Amino acid sequence: MHSTALLQRQHAFLAAVLRNEFVAEILERLSDSQLPGWYLSGGCLFQTVWNVEHGFEPAAGILDYDLFYFDDADLSADSEARVGQELARAFAHLPIELETTNQARVHLWYEREFGAPCNTFRQCEDGIDAFLATCCCYGLRRTGTGPLEVYAPHGYDDLLDLVVRPNPARTAGGERLSDVYEAKTERWSRTWSRLTVVPWPSGSA
Repeated sequence: MHSTALLQRQHAFLAAVLRNEFVAEILERLSDSQLPGWYLSGGCLFQTVWNVEHGFEPAAGILDYDLFYFDDADLSADSEARVGQELARAFAHLPIELETTNQARVHLWYEREFGAPCNTFRQCEDGIDAFLATCCCYGLRRTGTGPLEVYAPHGYDDLLDLVVRPNPARTAGGERLSDVYEAKTERWSRTWSRLTVVPWPSGSA
């Protein structure tokens, strides 16, 4: 995509997600955080865009706010839990659930939960790359007083055009991932009726 068009779409994405006051506050308050490699990611971003495009309140129906970080020096569940508890206390005044995940240890539990293997991530961005749909692959953060940093490996077209498309990096992940994708997209379509869902490719399992 031409750089001007890409910047316009990025601007549209940021304008939409920042209408969610909880997204904006999390980004602002974490700007001085020492949490390594962190990003705000997941449904709190792409579902905010869907809400805006459907004329809903920006934060409507968003179950949790995913905060990713990367600490490969401590892969313990206890350490991850401590970080999550500290952040939950920091944002206890907000009526949201903050879900904090150390992306360095995802490979330790992913197959047990989803029935498909997961490579060891080498950076926080790898976790964002691993979402099942391209429209989910976004990360946002702010460092100090600098501008917002956006990680968007698949660009903005699918998200802003309300298209849910399987992430080609994940479609060889087995039948279980196909089932997870179908369950998610069915649930999403019940809330956001204008979504166009691209089926998981047949034979990919």
